[in-house]
Amino acid sequence: MTLITLRDAHLAFGDRPLLDGAELTVHAGEQIGFIGRNGTGKSTVLKLIAGVSHLDEGELQRRTNLRCALLEQEPLLPPAPTVRESLIERARSMASASSCTAEELNETDRDGWRLRARLSEYLQRFGLTGNENPNGCSGGERKRAALALSFACEPEVLLLDEPTNHLDIDGIAQLEACIRDVPVSIIVTHDRAFLDAVATRIIELDRGAIRSYPGNFAAYEARKEQETAAEDVARRRFEKFWRQEEAWIRKGVEARRTRNEGRVHRLEQLRQERAAQRERIGHIKLALDAGERSGRLVAELTGIYHSFDGRPLVADFSTIILRGDRVGLIGANGAGKSTLLRIILGALPPQRGSVRLGTNLQIAYFDQMREQLDPNWTVTDAINPGSDWITIGEERKHVITYLGDFLFSAQRAQSPVKMLSGGERNRLLLARLFARPANLLVLDEPTNDLDIDSLELLEQRLQEYPGTLLLVSHDRRFLDNIVTQTISAEGHGQWRVQVGGYSDWLRQRTPVAAPAVHPCATADAPPAPKPGAGSRNGRLGYMEKRELTALPGQIEALEHEQAEIGAHMSRRDYHLQGPDHARAARDRLQEISDELQRLYARWEALEARANGNS
Repeated sequence: MTLITLRDAHLAFGDRPLLDGAELTVHAGEQIGFIGRNGTGKSTVLKLIAGVSHLDEGELQRRTNLRCALLEQEPLLPPAPTVRESLIERARSMASASSCTAEELNETDRDGWRLRARLSEYLQRFGLTGNENPNGCSGGERKRAALALSFACEPEVLLLDEPTNHLDIDGIAQLEACIRDVPVSIIVTHDRAFLDAVATRIIELDRGAIRSYPGNFAAYEARKEQETAAEDVARRRFEKFWRQEEAWIRKGVEARRTRNEGRVHRLEQLRQERAAQRERIGHIKLALDAGERSGRLVAELTGIYHSFDGRPLVADFSTIILRGDRVGLIGANGAGKSTLLRIILGALPPQRGSVRLGTNLQIAYFDQMREQLDPNWTVTDAINPGSDWITIGEERKHVITYLGDFLFSAQRAQSPVKMLSGGERNRLLLARLFARPANLLVLDEPTNDLDIDSLELLEQRLQEYPGTLLLVSHDRRFLDNIVTQTISAEGHGQWRVQVGGYSDWLRQRTPVAAPAVHPCATADAPPAPKPGAGSRNGRLGYMEKRELTALPGQIEALEHEQAEIGAHMSRRDYHLQGPDHARAARDRLQEISDELQRLYARWEALEARANGNS
């Protein structure tokens, strides 16, 4: 069933077109990931669908009485004594764009009580009580509260603008679970792992047009790479042909002959086509200067203890960070990641324990709250106040040229910082950070508000960076691609150091002693042995040896099934098979992923026992 149709849509801000003849159809049962470069108009399209904004030209059709709910990128909580009352007030203000009518929100109405019950349920699922003071809520708490209201209103179409910003990893996992129960969602996000987990189709807004790709983000990447290569070839051929025709017309006499009038008309058409072409938006240009080499030791922490309001954030933690280490800090919001970072850098003395810093450290700190940017500065002041030139490595650049590398035009370079969008502020902070040499790079949530192209370029530069890196991020794929070890919050102030990225941490995080029986386990898999079933010397018993021998085959079979489902989801006609089929395939992929984690953890445990390491 078709719910939403966008036909020949045109919308412009000033002389910049956001939509230029765009087309989009949304069917029941779809979970759509919406991607595109910053500033292309994704948030505007969500507002159009929600009925908040209107087209300049074209047609937007929605099914009669379609219930939509829009969650903005930075949701506001109206003043109220508690979060719950604030959300009810917010629902009243957005009633026309959601399933919540004014009558529903009346306390004395039966439906109003039902809405409040649903709201309490989702607040609990997102880790909130509803009794918090809205004025004291963090960005993550505000986002979780607004998400709870969006799901509680039970919309037929849920529109989410960057919903994973400010959420920790557990919060993102909870969001993924909730989205699977929504009839239709359209989600603007840069979180690639999130898109892989929930999306049945990817749509991309590129130079005013909306392009559709069946499957999740991994399928989109494969198709997009082929499409981009073909587009580049076609553009080069067009440019070559156009230049040949321009050279011919300048010969003059030959071009004026009657029999060549058709060629002249064709050239005029080529000129019009070239003038109408919209070049692809540029990429930011990142260059990292690692400066002078630091000493081999970067930081040594011994017996660190630090608490806040009587709650231990770090308890008896010791570790050593060496030159060239790439460390990711993982933990829930409020676990103390930023506090631990400041202790490592020597900016915050611990209440107990000692910190020894290495020699010749040049530190660059990316602050997630962007407090390093004065709102009253101009963009150029933020880079190098008092000078028009900066030096990157051995290259000297004018500040306007340098800002152009980060997609700031010469006119935009004179704008005050307070006029910039979230994505522009993020790019500016990166530009400010990378304008100075640093052999210790500290990034606290650098991926918020970055589009996927910029995010992947940042990944590439960080992979090439020869210095030491400390990274706080909830972007699971970003962590996997960058870090080589993790420091993870285990609760009650306990922190654990382990080798590998996010996936390795997740696998090691799964309890090994008593693995859960999973419904998708193969029928011929031997039952898990009871405690004490192995031999008394800690080596494997007969049943455990059989289990260890069977594990590689089970893992290979599941990985093969996983690849087959992924290939099937990448087919061009996949979305025509219906929402039930797509939902079943997505659920099976999640089951396979969970079972693989369990089998890998069991394999490691049995291998360790077999080698006498336990």
